[in-house]
Amino acid sequence: MSDYLKPLTSLRFFAAVWVILFSYWPLLQGAAPLWIIERGYLGVDLFFILSGFILCHVYLESFGASKFQYGQFIVNRLARIYPLHIATLLFTLALVMAAAVKGLTLDSHVASWASLPAQIFMVHAWGLAPEASWNHPSWSISAEWFAYLLFPVFASLTWALRSRPAVALGLAAGFLTILYWAFEAFAGFKLTNATFMWGALRIVPCFALGCAVYLAWRAGAVTSKPIALGGVAVSLAVIAGASALMTSDALVVLALGGLILSVGGLATADGKGIMSNRVLVYLGNASFAMYMVYVPWKWIFTKAAGMILGSEDSLPLMWWLGGFVAIIPIAMLAHHVVENPMRNVVRHIGDGVRYRLNYRLQGTSK
Repeated sequence: MSDYLKPLTSLRFFAAVWVILFSYWPLLQGAAPLWIIERGYLGVDLFFILSGFILCHVYLESFGASKFQYGQFIVNRLARIYPLHIATLLFTLALVMAAAVKGLTLDSHVASWASLPAQIFMVHAWGLAPEASWNHPSWSISAEWFAYLLFPVFASLTWALRSRPAVALGLAAGFLTILYWAFEAFAGFKLTNATFMWGALRIVPCFALGCAVYLAWRAGAVTSKPIALGGVAVSLAVIAGASALMTSDALVVLALGGLILSVGGLATADGKGIMSNRVLVYLGNASFAMYMVYVPWKWIFTKAAGMILGSEDSLPLMWWLGGFVAIIPIAMLAHHVVENPMRNVVRHIGDGVRYRLNYRLQGTSK
């Protein structure tokens, strides 16, 4: 990734921490409800907006120049998400079997065998899995896969509006707001709470917003560091205020788009700055692994704590902090042992399949 986007890579780390805190905070003994942590489920939507932004940054110009190779794109995106998804799925399966031998239960819904095929094919957020199960956070990877497959649609609309970023932002914001309202009226719950049933729909307005934010960034909407810092401050204030007042999630998600635009404006040509710090960028690169391992590790850690302390639902501060911080080295291990090396393997296999298909198609067309 270009030095210009290092701050956005670092932002991924904070998004992962926000999501994980949302899940882990109730385990802390005596923890009082904190409104900003209670909105941590929106860290997933932050990831979705970032995906739209980053993919437009990488591919939009080639798409507009008719040089975009959809097959290569799909292979690259599959290589990015599938190895770690399958690794954590297999690890969860191993945990289920080990727990059964020990007479333990990890979660009442974790082992849904009817949902396993959808998990394997990454369509379990498309309404094709009967229940939330296995490594539940992977629903968002299924949603990402849905957006990847539809990327040409997003790219076509974004390219058509490339010279009118303000219009693109207005349309994206309006679409998101209306869809959130309509979905809640229809389904009886917020779209931002959707996972395995409506997760594929949940990513659509966020991904579109990310594409529109990219156009604004590309057009130079944030032209200086003071403006970028001001944008970050305003965006964080809106996120904090809306969370504290428990207003609509739409306002928070739109502010997350503003945060991405402003953080993108903090990038410098020399790759320096607080958000371009090497440690933060590394943690941002490992954020996907953090997100994918935190639930399996939570099962292991809480079961171990329950055997030692007699409780797995209320942990003393040092125990809780130890379990929380341990996610980082575990994620680093997964990042270097599974995610990075297997990405190259999947690309190699995918490119081979793609070339053979192209060769056969060319042969049949002669």
